[in-house]
Amino acid sequence: MSGIIAFDLGASSGRALLGRLNGGKIEVEELHRFPNDPVQVGDRLHWDILRLYHEIKQGLLKAKHLGVTPASIGIDSWAVDFGLIGRNGELIANPYHYRDRHTEGAMESLLAKVPASVIFGRTGIQFLSFNTIFQLYAMKEAHAPQLKEGSRLLMIPDLLRYFLTGHMHNEFTNATTTQLYNPIDGRWDPELLKQLDLPASWFGDPLKPGDQAGVLRASVCEELGIPPIPVCAVAEHDTGSAVVAVPATDRAFAYLSCGTWSLMGTEVDKPVINETAQKLNFTNEGGAYGTYRLLKNIMGLWILQECRREWEREGHSYSFAELVKLAEQAEAFESFIEPDDATFLAPGNMPSRIENYCRSTGQRPPTTHGQIVRCIMESLALKYRYVLEMTERLSGHKFGGLHMVGGGIQNTLLCQWTANAIGKPVWAGPAEGSAIGNLAVQWIAQGVFSDIWEARRAIRDSFPITTYEPEEGQAWSEAYGRFTVLTKLSQ
Repeated sequence: MSGIIAFDLGASSGRALLGRLNGGKIEVEELHRFPNDPVQVGDRLHWDILRLYHEIKQGLLKAKHLGVTPASIGIDSWAVDFGLIGRNGELIANPYHYRDRHTEGAMESLLAKVPASVIFGRTGIQFLSFNTIFQLYAMKEAHAPQLKEGSRLLMIPDLLRYFLTGHMHNEFTNATTTQLYNPIDGRWDPELLKQLDLPASWFGDPLKPGDQAGVLRASVCEELGIPPIPVCAVAEHDTGSAVVAVPATDRAFAYLSCGTWSLMGTEVDKPVINETAQKLNFTNEGGAYGTYRLLKNIMGLWILQECRREWEREGHSYSFAELVKLAEQAEAFESFIEPDDATFLAPGNMPSRIENYCRSTGQRPPTTHGQIVRCIMESLALKYRYVLEMTERLSGHKFGGLHMVGGGIQNTLLCQWTANAIGKPVWAGPAEGSAIGNLAVQWIAQGVFSDIWEARRAIRDSFPITTYEPEEGQAWSEAYGRFTVLTKLSQ
C-alpha cells in the first residue's frame, strides 16, 4: 500500500495525515494526532522541539504498522520561530515560542535605528512584535550565548527536516516570514543582516515548494525499520499550504485560514510593497509556485482558547460546541473588542482582559461566559469584514465571497456570522486545509497533478464545501459601524 504523508504542526496540536488518490479523488486518513504544548522554563517559553520530532517518528511507525510505505513526506508548521545549529551540527537550545516575552520592546527599539519604511520596503512583511527579525534583535540585545555558537538558522520545519535527513535547507515560504528576506531581489537581504550583525552564512538559498530536500537518514531508517523515504519541501508555512488547498475557481479569490490564528488575504503574482500596504500593516509572504500571499494576521480563536483554559482552571469544563451554544443564547452586539489589541497576545487570564478592555473603551463589560464568547466571536466576524475590505482595496479586486479553510470552520456559528458581517457568501472547507495543501504540493512534485489549479480542482471534487449565505444584513451593518468606532479602527 502506498500514499504520501503530510505532517501538519499547529500552535496547539500536530497531526500526520496519509493521503491517497482513488479515481481522481483525494482520500485522507489521520494516522497520528498529538498535542503541541509549549513549555515554561523560568521566565522563558519554549517549544518542545524534540517531542515534536518524536511524534513525527511515531507517525512514520504508525504508517509502517498499517503496511504503508509512503512515496514521500512533507512538513508544515507555524512561522517566525527557529532553532540555531552549532558548529558541531547539534541544536544549541530549544526554540523560543513566539509568545515568549523576550521580544517586548524589541520592535520599537530596532525601528528607532532602522526606519519601518526601510524594513518594509526591503521585505514587504507586516510588523509583528514576534517576527524573527525582532526575536534575533532581542537576543542580540540580551547577549544570548547561543548567538555566539550558532552556525545555521533553521525554521521549525527546516529543523525537523534536518533531524530526519541530516541536510540543512531553508524553505522559501517560511524564509519570507522572517522579515529578513528580500522578495524583489529573491535573496536574504544583506543590508538587514548587516544592521543586525548577523552572518550571511547562517542562511541558505531557500528551497521552493516541491523541491526534494533529501531522504531519511540511515539512523532513522534503522531505528524505525523503514526504507529511506524521500522528504519533499512543501509550502512549509502552514498558511502557505492552506492557501494551496483553497478550492477556488476564480484566479482572484479571498481566503481566511481560520484556527488559533486567522489569516485573511488573497493570492498575488508579485508583492504589493507600497505606502498603503505598510500603513495598513499587510504582509507579502511567499506562496507556492511563484505566488505571494497578500494578507493580514488576525488574532483568531486563540482568545477563545485562552478563555476556555482559564475557565477550566476555575473548574468549568466546556467543549467548544458548548461554548458556541452559550454564545447563541447571549444578547447580540452588547460589547466588542479589537482582537488584535496587544493585550490579547500573551497567555494569561483572557476573560479578565476582555472585561478590562471593554471598560477602558466605555462599554459595559461582558460578565457571563456566554456573553464573553459572543463578544469574541462577533468581534472576530466584524474584524474579518474590516480586513476583507482592506484586501480589496490593496489588491484592486472585488471578491464575490470568502473561502474559509482550517479547523476553525468547524465553528459553524462563526462561519455564519462571518457571512453576515461581510454581506457575502462564505464557502467553508476543507477543514484540514494545511495538511491537504501539503499533500497537493507533494503530488505536483511527483507529476500526479500538472499544476496548482489541477490540484485545487481535485480538492474541490474531493471534500465537502458548505455555503453560508448572509443574513440579518441591517443589524450587522449597524454593528460594524459601532465596532469600528469603539475599537478606533475607523480613525
